[in-house]
Amino acid sequence: MTDLSSPKRETAALELAIRCLDLTSLEGTETPEQVDTLCERAVRPDPGDPNVPGVAAVVLYPPFVSIAAERLKGTGVKVATVIGFPVPTEPLAKRLAEIHAALEAGADEIDIVLNRQAFLSGRRDEAGEEISRSKEAAGPATLKVILETGELASEERIREAAMLAMSAGADFLKSSTGKVGVGATPEAALAMMDAVRGFHEKSGRAVGVKLSGGIRTTDQAVGYIEMLEEKLGPDWLTPERFRMGASALLDDLVARLRAAGSG
Repeated sequence: MTDLSSPKRETAALELAIRCLDLTSLEGTETPEQVDTLCERAVRPDPGDPNVPGVAAVVLYPPFVSIAAERLKGTGVKVATVIGFPVPTEPLAKRLAEIHAALEAGADEIDIVLNRQAFLSGRRDEAGEEISRSKEAAGPATLKVILETGELASEERIREAAMLAMSAGADFLKSSTGKVGVGATPEAALAMMDAVRGFHEKSGRAVGVKLSGGIRTTDQAVGYIEMLEEKLGPDWLTPERFRMGASALLDDLVARLRAAGSG
């Protein structure tokens, strides 16, 4: 699937990468006009070629969800928002209320952050309870749990955090907020995928993987897709089970797609 040895296979791999992208704007200073522009880019990554697929989702702070939901209605592009980001310092009750409000505003997906302070200090039941309560609040909406793998320090801890999040109801595991120095790495990605595979074999429930932080080139993206296919199989080669949080990557993918088409 991800073999780039022929133009047809290269095009398929590049289109898959685009369809699995989450376009993100989390500066906190966005204007309605900037949200409009982001949504337009999400639906039409290449304005000159309507055959280029749209991305999986846009990710914004809660105040911008209603604008994005209106702009993206009927396009197939999801609206995601972040709660307790980049560090969940607010009381859980407030975060749960923010999840409910975001869903009422039109969010399809909720991204929360693992309480790493609780997890790393041994209060893992507390960390798991926060995820479980968040999933209950999110209902049928997709719940992504950001592990912040760069701060977990070891592959063993990444696997432990992944298992905790999945057992508590996470629909997706996400590597990084993008707000710390270390985002997605091959080692962290492998640890997450190993945990997802083990959880699926044991429970029968398929959990998605989102890699974010530092993915900027087509070669990196394709490498992660190949890793995903090898570790989890072709059933994960879909936006419903794989995402990349790499807004800076989109231009490179579109350029490579144009070159493949012209070649």
